[in-house]
Amino acid sequence: MFNLSASVKIFVCTKPIDMRRSFDGLFSLVEELIHQDPFSGSLFLFRGRRGDFIKILWWDLDGWAIFAKRLEIGTFRFPEVKFVDGQYQTVEIERGDLLLLLEGIDVQSAKKSHRYRRQNQDQHPTTPPKLPSQKDQGRKRPTHGLEPIKR
Repeated sequence: MFNLSASVKIFVCTKPIDMRRSFDGLFSLVEELIHQDPFSGSLFLFRGRRGDFIKILWWDLDGWAIFAKRLEIGTFRFPEVKFVDGQYQTVEIERGDLLLLLEGIDVQSAKKSHRYRRQNQDQHPTTPPKLPSQKDQGRKRPTHGLEPIKR
């Protein structure tokens, strides 16, 4: 497998597609169904009708790469299909969700601990990160067993 940065965006096309498509066919689906720039460096995940075959299209700065996986038994657990005005909506997932999907773990049934996630710069954060209060500033910080050097 390839190493993924946490900043890489991963888009899932929830509409099942014809898995005979290759580079040009998947490229056009990124523009038509996912409405993203195929050259952005994001990963674009496509699923087959039966749910046992996936392809990932990725622009590698100097060429295209397609990663494919077909299961011999079972199906992948994809994010829920979302419709708006009768159209399939693209779902963006995180790196960990992709790895769970590839390992056959149902992302919806897995319990995920709450983590801080910075909002996109175009979006206004709903709640800013928690800053230390006035009463916390007067407290000593834990030294974890280390004492300052006295001179």
